[in-house]
Amino acid sequence: MGDRAVNAVVFAYSDMGITGLNALEAAGFGIRTIISHEDDPGENVWFGSVRAWGEERGIPVLCPESVGTPEWRERIAALAPETIFSFYYRHMIRPEILDLAAAGAYNLHGSLLPAYRGRAPVNWVLVNGETRTGVTLHHMVAKPDAGDIVGQRAVQIAFEDTALTLYRKLCRAATELLAEVLPRIAAGTAPRIPMDLSLGSYYGGRKPADGLIDWSWPALRVYNLVRAVTDPWPGAFTFLPAGQKMIVWRGMPENPGGGGTTADHGRVRLDGGRVFVSAGEGRLELLEIEIEGRRIKGAAIRECLHPLEGLCLVREPAA
Repeated sequence: MGDRAVNAVVFAYSDMGITGLNALEAAGFGIRTIISHEDDPGENVWFGSVRAWGEERGIPVLCPESVGTPEWRERIAALAPETIFSFYYRHMIRPEILDLAAAGAYNLHGSLLPAYRGRAPVNWVLVNGETRTGVTLHHMVAKPDAGDIVGQRAVQIAFEDTALTLYRKLCRAATELLAEVLPRIAAGTAPRIPMDLSLGSYYGGRKPADGLIDWSWPALRVYNLVRAVTDPWPGAFTFLPAGQKMIVWRGMPENPGGGGTTADHGRVRLDGGRVFVSAGEGRLELLEIEIEGRRIKGAAIRECLHPLEGLCLVREPAA
């Protein structure tokens, strides 16, 4: 395509959206319009503003509820996009819009596809105790996360990683990946590697209610849930015997390598200045909790839960 800027329409949201926009700008793409989302007042908006990014550069930023109408297809067609990019945009983009981009429509996904296709991959890999993930740029097709792969960058998951620290690692990996592949897309020389979906996996979205802790699980599995949904996500939770909800923001398995099977899972145990909860295998130490809007950490947890010594936490609030 020569030395001229390649026209792009970009669907983007969150910090990964800004990561992708920065990479396109650095690679010399001509960003005609950005399509994003209005921030949800009911959501914890912890990430940067795609709208502010576009406004600072004089690039139009549109936030329709849906682009799945003939009118929106015509509006996007009028922009004459040679490429379309989706960087953590939350909706599927219809084939009749994808087909407008002669040089390809590309999506950035937060896993090493075809593993963890679908929603919330950064949370799911932690829930499942994975030690490796990454980012993938791939062609968009009608089926989600199924088009030919352009490039990938792997990321190692540390035992201490939370969803937020892992997300930031993925943003850095995406910057590296896009710096490598965007010039090749502009030149028309980017690879296309068919995706074998039979080798992968698909996960759906997650809801706050999915953070409910089952104390019959091994302590390591409970730990993985806690770190997968801790700040800025809604948190893993349980209920005190009297029915109050308790969010576990931070915890640590007493023995990450495993522990003895326990029949009294959910039971609160005090050990010196530390507080543990028995799990189906091993125990989880409570490091930071929240009860009725009050954050509690350190020695204050022992003071708060001392009356519950020997009692069991429950899966449902008292009737």
